[in-house]
Amino acid sequence: MTVQARLDERRNPDKILIADDESAIRRILTTRLSMVGYGVVAAADGHQAIDLFERESPDLVVLDVMMPKLNGYGVCQKIRAISDVPIIMLTALGDVADRITGLELGADDYLTKPFSPKELEARIQAILRRFKDTTLPQELSPEVIQVDTLRIDTVKRRVYKGDKLIPLTYIEFNLLELLFKHSGEAVSRSDILQQLWGYAPRRIADMRVVDVHVARLRAKIETDQRNPEYILTVRGIGYSSQRLAPVEEAIGA
Repeated sequence: MTVQARLDERRNPDKILIADDESAIRRILTTRLSMVGYGVVAAADGHQAIDLFERESPDLVVLDVMMPKLNGYGVCQKIRAISDVPIIMLTALGDVADRITGLELGADDYLTKPFSPKELEARIQAILRRFKDTTLPQELSPEVIQVDTLRIDTVKRRVYKGDKLIPLTYIEFNLLELLFKHSGEAVSRSDILQQLWGYAPRRIADMRVVDVHVARLRAKIETDQRNPEYILTVRGIGYSSQRLAPVEEAIGA
């Protein structure tokens, strides 16, 4: 990073919205994230979180599930309807199915309370770094990947099925692009987690982050999710994309 880039980063720090009804958590996270250079705004309930999001346009949202007035799931749905900003959910719920509900609604990652502030900082840093990387021109990538009626524009970061634009979050697009960059190869859940989220799995539940995003992606691009054509399950390993045809085969040579 150049000196000028560092100066620009200090003048325009990434802004984090913390939404949690526990004042101690808001205070600790605001202090710690401010100390490492982020701008921080904090909300004590769901309605305030939506107001701050619309007013402050944060770069990432840390969202507690159990909040008054409007819970974290409701806030996540409202944000995801208008923005693909990264969302990390905080949950004290014990059941795995409950913990991944936020992911199914469009969150990018989650942490279970109690959690380490250092781990949250690491995940914020990793997600923001990847989010920024995806906004830069991808000069070394092919501009368009065509698979049957599915068209993936890696520069404009758009996906079409036929003439229909398929809206994807940045994580969903990165997942699709990753699998087709390894066309026909099995990519493990662990590798996907490390490449897209920036951390290695520590427990089985971490793998569910990948599974839920694959399911969300399939729901958007597959005609029949029970018999997927584009994203295939490799039992015991992870996932693979449909193998791309060689250029000469694709043009009927």
